[in-house]
Amino acid sequence: MAHLSLTPTSKLISSGFVWLLWIVLGFSTSHTHADTGLTVPQRVTLSPNWYTQELSISWLGGGATTFDLIILRTEFNETVFYETVSPTVNKVSGLHQWTWTSVNPLECTSLSVKIRSRDGHTTSEWSQTETLQGNDHPNSEQRVKVFPQDKVLPVGANITFCCILDEGMVLDKLKYDGNTTSVTRLSRRTYSTTVFNLVASRQSGSNMLCLPEDKEKLYGAVVFVGYPPLPIDFKCETHDLRSAVCQWGKGRDTHLYGSQRGIRYFVNNRDCSEVNQDVGQKEATCTLDTWEGNWTLVAKNLLGQYSLTDTAELSHRVCPVAPDLLSVVADAWNASLSWHWKYDSYSSLALVCQVEITATEDEKLIKRVFSGVGLRSVFLSDLYPDEHYSVKVRCGAQQNFWKWGNWSKLSSFKTKTYVPDTPDAWIWLNTDNTGKVIWKPLTRRQSHGKLTQYEVFLWSPEENRALAPAVTLPPNNWSMPVNLTEIAFFSNNGSVVAKVTARNDAGSSPPARVHLTSVEPLAAPRIVYTDQGFPLFWENNANATCGYVVEWLDAFCPQDCPVEWIKLPAGTTNVSIESATFQPGVRYNLSLYSCSSDARELLKRWQGYTQELVPSVALTLSASQQNADILLTWKEIPLVNRRGFLLGYNIYNSTGYQFKLLENVSDPETMSYTAKDFAKGFIKGTFKFTVKAYTAAGENTGTTATVTIEPYTDWLILEILTSLGLVTLLLAIVTFTCYKKRKWVKKAFYPDIPEPKLPSDWPRTRGPLDVKPSPHSMVCVVETPEYDCIKDMLVAIPEEDEDDAGQGIGDESVDTDEPTSLRYYNQMVDERPIRPRFPDSSASSISSMSSAHTDVTYTGIQTSGSSLVLQLDPQGSSECHQPQLDRLVSYGGGGYRPQMQPRAPSDDMDLPSPESFLEPQAACSGGYKPQGSWQLDSPVDAAEMGSLAPSLGSPTSVASTQFLLPDGEENTGEKRQLSSSAASWLTNLLSSTKP
Repeated sequence: MAHLSLTPTSKLISSGFVWLLWIVLGFSTSHTHADTGLTVPQRVTLSPNWYTQELSISWLGGGATTFDLIILRTEFNETVFYETVSPTVNKVSGLHQWTWTSVNPLECTSLSVKIRSRDGHTTSEWSQTETLQGNDHPNSEQRVKVFPQDKVLPVGANITFCCILDEGMVLDKLKYDGNTTSVTRLSRRTYSTTVFNLVASRQSGSNMLCLPEDKEKLYGAVVFVGYPPLPIDFKCETHDLRSAVCQWGKGRDTHLYGSQRGIRYFVNNRDCSEVNQDVGQKEATCTLDTWEGNWTLVAKNLLGQYSLTDTAELSHRVCPVAPDLLSVVADAWNASLSWHWKYDSYSSLALVCQVEITATEDEKLIKRVFSGVGLRSVFLSDLYPDEHYSVKVRCGAQQNFWKWGNWSKLSSFKTKTYVPDTPDAWIWLNTDNTGKVIWKPLTRRQSHGKLTQYEVFLWSPEENRALAPAVTLPPNNWSMPVNLTEIAFFSNNGSVVAKVTARNDAGSSPPARVHLTSVEPLAAPRIVYTDQGFPLFWENNANATCGYVVEWLDAFCPQDCPVEWIKLPAGTTNVSIESATFQPGVRYNLSLYSCSSDARELLKRWQGYTQELVPSVALTLSASQQNADILLTWKEIPLVNRRGFLLGYNIYNSTGYQFKLLENVSDPETMSYTAKDFAKGFIKGTFKFTVKAYTAAGENTGTTATVTIEPYTDWLILEILTSLGLVTLLLAIVTFTCYKKRKWVKKAFYPDIPEPKLPSDWPRTRGPLDVKPSPHSMVCVVETPEYDCIKDMLVAIPEEDEDDAGQGIGDESVDTDEPTSLRYYNQMVDERPIRPRFPDSSASSISSMSSAHTDVTYTGIQTSGSSLVLQLDPQGSSECHQPQLDRLVSYGGGGYRPQMQPRAPSDDMDLPSPESFLEPQAACSGGYKPQGSWQLDSPVDAAEMGSLAPSLGSPTSVASTQFLLPDGEENTGEKRQLSSSAASWLTNLLSSTKP
């Protein structure tokens, strides 16, 4: 890096330059204001506008176009405004002026103002402070003051109030229209508050209250909040064809009233305010002496102004004034109306006038229009006699019609009396040919004056004479009784016509004619009422020369019924009948009559309800028990109480709080119902039945009958007997079927034991069975302490030892093929018969125990030439056990061998098999096994027999009916236990039927 080296001379010069620079800068700084030309503003003047809260500040000098202006609250020295402003300059005087608008009223507190000139960042010194003294100055009047006073502001504006207290006072609160506001302290004695978004005030204004503590006196100010004027519909017209009358609507309410705050109106610079100060007046007018053709309306108040204009030709804005001095000349049916005009110029003006007539009786309004040049009178026709009327008139220009003029004053008049109208007469007959001639009372307009009387007389058209003097009736009587039987006597059974007339001061009315003839009743179908009434339709009748009459009345009225009717012109084929007298729930009969010059004729009849209701009365209900049925009977509801077409009955059974519908009886003529088998199977009890009649409107409340059901045992007995009979019949059928099919049943369920089939014809002689062992057979004799096999085994004995047989076979060698006779010895002697324990033992297997031994005999059973080989235990064991499979007893040849059943060796050689206790012989040798096994009847018998009981067996003859081959040894005990007495009974039955 290069280094700058300076000599001592250079250092000295440099040091002197720096000092010189600082001196120059200091001098220039101290004389900045003089060098830039800025001067301090002089002669500062403050000019306040207390109402607008504007402060006008003016001064001279300064030498700048911009100035810094600061405004302070004098007492607290708080800055209110501090900005750089560009005032306006008077080029002649050089006076600078700038206006500041204060948020707070200028009276609230003293303000101090200072000004200085500014040119960019260069400023002059501040001017001297100029102070605007507020009302909180110590030298001002010491009393509570609130500002501003009587201020007028637009709706939505904001306003700041201030309250100046006396010395020593403490402010409690400020309230605007009853609402407490937040307070800001401006000086030691002054407090301010601001109200935002002002709403329209009352006519008396809105109040701001200043409430000091411990002072009962109220202090405050009033402010008026409203809208600037907004007039509407500004139009000018002429009444006299010379001057102009301008009218306009005031528009919305400004909420500002009085001469100072109210609206001022000007039309073509003519002040029209004095005649338009009425607060309730919605329209304003202003009259100008001449027609100018162009008009300008200006409306103004303290919040602003609004202007409207209008242009028109005179002939297009003619509005005549109201006619004057109306007069009427009236007749019975018409009247003449005349009037006068205020201006003579109307005599040449084509006018159109509207006449409005009002009848006093019904206030019916009639409007009629007339036209003509200079119109002054009209003729009013089609009025009613003896009627009071009021009339008024207004007119307008017929050409270039602008609008109707004002109505004239009302004028009243009355028409003259005239003869009454023809009464509307009819006849009503009872079933006994008595009745009455009836007519409708005449209204005021029909009577054409006050009625004095009615006259009725009977007339014979054939004889053209009256049958009796006229009957005079008062004006409030509208019927006369008649008797057709008597009338027929006087008229020699000719036709009779009743004539009815009405009379007033002007004379009698034309007569009403009614033919007094009876008619035959017709069937009346039902008709449904609609919104337009009862719709009636019929075909045109050529005999109805004078039209039709529709009559209706209460269908259940018994005598002298109130009748209504309507007359229709000829050619009519339908009509809807409506009447103010119609009532819901009332049946009406409607009849159609044809009218002719000779007589009346009943053409058609209907009946219906305007509105169906539920029956008004309940049924008279009774209930009774008939065997297992419940009979409900009731009486018919009277027609007058049905209040609708009866559709049927609903029958309910009451169970607690619920109704169970039993039956809907849709035939209203049915008066009883039988609840079938209702009491069957029930014990004695009480039941409720309810019957409700119903119409199209619904059910009535119904009637409930209670019936106590007595136990009906006949059915129960019948059911028991029927059940027993069915069971007996079923058993008889089963027994008969089993008997008829006994062979099939025996074959299917209990077949015979098959006889052995021998290869040759062997002798069948009965005798002892001699069993001789084969030369190759050996007999195992085992003696054990537990069981002696020899005792129950068949042993070979010499033929000569047989005592019971009585014969021998001879001395034959042991190894011959002849079987040796074996004898079976029982080990007990008991005189009691032994009964088989199991049900499959037959009677033939029961043997007598009377002898000490029993021979085993077989019928024709002999062995073949095979030999019986028994393999002895090579170890010479004293125990007899089942040999292994390779040591089984073998049979030679194809002889009969049902009793020998080889057994498989037991896996458990230590535990004895249960069969060893039942058949010890089979357990020892696996030899002969009889088909039937039996035991002693009881454990007592077994105890008496001792240890020999298990060795007893039951030899069975081949002729026995027992099964030859028993079930497996393992299931033998279980099957014996499952046998039943029914099986024994069936077995004995089938055995007895063996052929």
